[in-house]
Amino acid sequence: MARVTEAEQVLLDGIRRGDDQAWSRLVDRFHGRLQAFARARVPQQVDSEDLVQETFVSFIKGLTQFRQDCNLETYLFSLLRKKIVDTYRRRGASHVCLLQDKADLDGQDRPADPLEQRASTTPSVSWYARQDEQRDLHRQALVCAVTGLVDGFKRSLDFTALRSIELLFYCQRPNHEVALILGLSPNQVGVFKHRCLKQVREAVSPSGLGGHEDESAVLEGLLTEVWQSERLSCPKRSTIGRYVLGTLEPQWHAYVDFHLNTLGCHFCRANLDDLRPTTAKGLPRAVRTRIMESTVGFLRNP
Repeated sequence: MARVTEAEQVLLDGIRRGDDQAWSRLVDRFHGRLQAFARARVPQQVDSEDLVQETFVSFIKGLTQFRQDCNLETYLFSLLRKKIVDTYRRRGASHVCLLQDKADLDGQDRPADPLEQRASTTPSVSWYARQDEQRDLHRQALVCAVTGLVDGFKRSLDFTALRSIELLFYCQRPNHEVALILGLSPNQVGVFKHRCLKQVREAVSPSGLGGHEDESAVLEGLLTEVWQSERLSCPKRSTIGRYVLGTLEPQWHAYVDFHLNTLGCHFCRANLDDLRPTTAKGLPRAVRTRIMESTVGFLRNP
């Protein structure tokens, strides 16, 4: 799991002390990729700017709730993504192009946490405490299990398996659709999915997930939720930079191109747009002023 880096920790410590320069550096570091992310999802530029501003406001207001179990980029992307999905929900989707768009819209009505499907009708405070602890154990076990799968596919250069597992669990596509996209048979995809779920189930069983009638549904739901929040297979920003420069090995270039342009990973496409030479560097002064004015006051009482 990618946690807060040392450089990010320095910024966070400064922000918690009320250092507006540390906050300014954080805004300057992440606004470009956040703006690219929002601009690709929301048609009106003014709306995308508002959503990015709201994201920074939410981050600074909720800083005490940030548990630092993921890096800042992933956390900020997750805040912005929720705001964009809320916008979709309020206005209705105008179009769906990339597979990741379709996954977002398909998943709007699902519970935020699949474990809620097994919630008691009259839960107590102690029940919630146990659920939080249980959920954390599940997540840690799932992250380790799926990271092992993904890293194994990368080491062996098995990009067909890597594409398959992303389509099945990151984008939640059905077997027949994955087969059509990758030129496989539905049976091949079904066998692969069964093998992956079996391996993950065996890895997480000590955390207590097994033994429930709806185990498979809960496991698949948790897999997708964890994959989206932790970005378990996303290429590094430096790898996307090499993709832009055309210096990746052919197999890696083809996979990153699939991840960006077929799967349509929102987060990596935002990094792509921010890294392209044509991307305007530096936040427009008026927008930056709005972000700072709307957030800096919270530094006094973070």
